[in-house]
Amino acid sequence: MSDENRAGAAADVLWNAWSTGERITGLPTHLRPGDATGGMAVQRALAAHAGPSYGWKVAATNTAGQAHIGVTGPLPGLLFDRFRHEPGEVLPSGDLHMRVVEAEFAYRMGADVAPGAGSEDVLAAVDGLHLAVEVPDSRFTRFETAGAAQLRADCACAGRFVLGPDVPGWRDLDLSTWGTAVWINGTQAATGSGGAVLGDPRTALAWIAEDLHRHGLRLRAGDVVTTGTTTAPVPVAPGDAVRADFGGLGEVAFRFGA
Repeated sequence: MSDENRAGAAADVLWNAWSTGERITGLPTHLRPGDATGGMAVQRALAAHAGPSYGWKVAATNTAGQAHIGVTGPLPGLLFDRFRHEPGEVLPSGDLHMRVVEAEFAYRMGADVAPGAGSEDVLAAVDGLHLAVEVPDSRFTRFETAGAAQLRADCACAGRFVLGPDVPGWRDLDLSTWGTAVWINGTQAATGSGGAVLGDPRTALAWIAEDLHRHGLRLRAGDVVTTGTTTAPVPVAPGDAVRADFGGLGEVAFRFGA
């Protein structure tokens, strides 16, 4: 079986789990990617099932998150249009497996990023900053032990995503110290800051630009890049009302269906 056919077959297995809600212990041994390149090939093949993507997520952007899932660095994952939501929506809850939400800063690219671009050039290509909440999920029963290659194949636990308002004057802000909080049903459940994201969300943006380049990809104009959770992941349940508070920058609120 060619590498391309193997990636496609692995994507078939993952998409069946994604679309049915049934979780798998792992990809079949003969389809399991052995490294980052193989994982990215499966991830790209998933697009044949999931449809258009609008950007990327960066997972595992702090040491606690990396330790939890047994990886040594961040992971990139495609964000698919069909799982994108607006603030105020009622999100489905029947397919939740990880059952957590994450308050994040998301960049919107205004220009393509050239291969090998430095961090300053990557930031110069940004057209805006958004407040956001990610609802990550995994197709693996025990995502904590799946390993980096399989997690890449699974789009780095990509799930649903709520893109909130853009932030005026964002270039003048120090996001590394900017406080955030997540409220569930009117009770504060977690606090954090942009410093939880590799020390600064801009660092996560530069990281994914470099990582994608290693796999023959690049950030494109119009892409949304969500940079990782600013607080510890917050548990949620069906029917919960979620509000991510970014202080003077605004908030992102929505609810899960019962």
